[in-house]
Amino acid sequence: MNTFLRQVDHNFDESEAVNLTNCDREPIHIPSLIQPHGLLFVLTEPDLRIAQVSANSLEILGMATDDLLDRPLAEFTGEELIKSIQACLDRNFESPNPLRVDFCQLVDHLPRAFNGIVHRAPTGEIVLELEPWESSSGSDFFQFYHQIKHNLAKIQTAQDLTALCDLVVKEVQALTGFDRVMIYRFSEQGDGTVIAETKQPDLETFLGLRYPDSDIPKQAKHLYTLNWLRLIPDVNYQPTGLVSHGLPEAASPLQNAPLDMSYCALRSVSPIHIEYLQNMGVTASMSVSLIQNKKLWGLIACHHYTPKFVPYETRTICEFLGQLMSTELANKEANENLDYKLHLKTIQGQFVERLTKVTEFVDELDHDHEALLNLTAAQGAAICDGDRLILIGETPDELAIKSLLTWLEDHFEQDLFVTDALSTLYPEMTEYQAIASGLMAIAISKIQHRYVLWFRPEQLQTVTWAGDRDKSTQIAEDGSILLLPRQSFAAWKEIVSGKSNPWLSCEVDSAIELRQTIVDIVLRQADELAKINTDLERSNSELDAFAYIASHDLKEPLRGIHNYATFLLEDYGEILKSDGADKLHTLVKLTKRMEALIESLLKFSRLSRQELQMEPLNLNHLLQNVRELFAMNPQWQDCKIQIPRSLPMVMGDRLLIEEIFINLITNAFKYNESPEKIVEIDWLAEEPKSPLVTVYVRDNGIGIREKHLESIFQIFKRLNAPNKYGGGTGAGLTIVRKIVERHKGNIQVQSIYGQGTTVSFTLPANDFNNAV
Repeated sequence: MNTFLRQVDHNFDESEAVNLTNCDREPIHIPSLIQPHGLLFVLTEPDLRIAQVSANSLEILGMATDDLLDRPLAEFTGEELIKSIQACLDRNFESPNPLRVDFCQLVDHLPRAFNGIVHRAPTGEIVLELEPWESSSGSDFFQFYHQIKHNLAKIQTAQDLTALCDLVVKEVQALTGFDRVMIYRFSEQGDGTVIAETKQPDLETFLGLRYPDSDIPKQAKHLYTLNWLRLIPDVNYQPTGLVSHGLPEAASPLQNAPLDMSYCALRSVSPIHIEYLQNMGVTASMSVSLIQNKKLWGLIACHHYTPKFVPYETRTICEFLGQLMSTELANKEANENLDYKLHLKTIQGQFVERLTKVTEFVDELDHDHEALLNLTAAQGAAICDGDRLILIGETPDELAIKSLLTWLEDHFEQDLFVTDALSTLYPEMTEYQAIASGLMAIAISKIQHRYVLWFRPEQLQTVTWAGDRDKSTQIAEDGSILLLPRQSFAAWKEIVSGKSNPWLSCEVDSAIELRQTIVDIVLRQADELAKINTDLERSNSELDAFAYIASHDLKEPLRGIHNYATFLLEDYGEILKSDGADKLHTLVKLTKRMEALIESLLKFSRLSRQELQMEPLNLNHLLQNVRELFAMNPQWQDCKIQIPRSLPMVMGDRLLIEEIFINLITNAFKYNESPEKIVEIDWLAEEPKSPLVTVYVRDNGIGIREKHLESIFQIFKRLNAPNKYGGGTGAGLTIVRKIVERHKGNIQVQSIYGQGTTVSFTLPANDFNNAV
């Protein structure tokens, strides 16, 4: 039977220059190509049939691809390997790789041995990669294992990061024999710096050189987090494609899409990267990922200037070293600048101790300027508390900081903002970069506009790049800009301005912990205040209940005293001496006054307990009833109630709203010595669709002295003698305020002594007003 074979093309044309828009989008995880020093099978379940194979099978196995495809792998290797592969897959890829793979059913009948590396691809396929097996590799593995075990204690006990890096590069070079081994560390901006190196004596040093972020595209950095090790034995290789039976180009056997080769050891690398290495003069390379907190921290980068293949067993040990170093990174970085970190902890502890004893953290931060600056090694700081702004040390002016705070509101990440190049992010600060190139800011409360900012001055820096950090560019025929691998790697120095010294992680931690301390204190104070409010509410409720019970229960015995005194006057008034009769009359007056006080207290206590009967109220109709009540009282016949315009609709309890107006109008007439007593009732227009209506009652009475304006709402508080202006209990305004507050409103008094008083209060608006 004739079989149609198709070689899968590389979906990224090697001859195509990568332009500025697609450099970071090159699909390097799906090249459908491998490096030719090994062989790749794609197997399908359940019988592990060969669905795809790399096109170099004749060179590696001596068998053509059409003799392998669509046949069970067991025909060539035996059932034992099949069981081993299935065991690897059952263990969630934590397999005893490499597997020993012996191919016996070959054309030349000569058995060939390989290291087999098996995994399941992200797209679901089973991938088996074969690399030549060297007879010495087994013994080397045990030798290297004992060497690693011997050096494990040294790695774990290295004093700091520098010692750890120096130890690892020497160990990797001893294991692999590469001409150059480096530790390459990434910055927050993505640039990489060589921080440790061991090399052959005749090679120039790369130690201290910095490489731009663009040298390693984003998708390549992502692959480094998935697959810890990458080997290129010879950069001058010719990639080999995959072959399958009648599948569309670049299709996997499980889906119509390219095989995801993220975890393949043989995956062909980007032609851009190959050209990059060739421009450096490198012939073979290997890299091991260093990962901290699930992010790419750096690389162990190895270079060789002739072809070099590193067996899988040796690579496994190097990968183990990279993983071990990754686990040690946090500890070693914690030991860096230990004395300085302890100093910051001391300052922070002093702040915490003082802050826990104050009610206003802003005043405490402002108390010790030196400590606040030393906490983050800043030369300037600003404390913002609402509209209040406190400047400390060298800072931009108030106007610039207020503008900066407005910009910052949308740039905080978890209430923190840190940069050592502020003017590049916020160009308006360029004129202040001499004193404010670095900024660290914490948000205590965005709602209350509470922030703390620290500033650092510009620090001119000399950065040594490995060649011009800008990749070479050229103009294509269509006018587009093409981005090509760099040609030069000679040391190139750049003077960097507009940047401060970088903020150390321990300084950032100090700011974060200070913020947390302040937030904890504010929350604790809020909890304490809430508890006090709860206790007050309970106490007020108990007092209201006591007042209600007391006033209700006192009315009966008081009424009895009043009645008996009246009976005595009626029955024995004529035979009593005038002095005795006067005392009985006084007793009757006192009981009447006491009854009025008790009635006021009862009314006040009821206000807290009774349920409001809320309904739409037309104030014009309501005041018409009030006017009629005053018109029926001869005492107020010469008094005028003026309503200059129609009043709005409100929501409220009719009886209680009437009582507000009755009390206020009564006071306006009572405390008035003008020949013509006038009360004006009007309202203030609020914003459209406002939920409140402001009503005011203005009179031309005697007025209130300014010193008494705060106390007039106290219950039973009288500003005049008991018998002056017709007497009274002094509870009217207290009841008015209580009614207004029960309606979720507020009340204010403005007065000019001798000229009159205006009482304004708010009530809930009715939707009818907004509709009109």
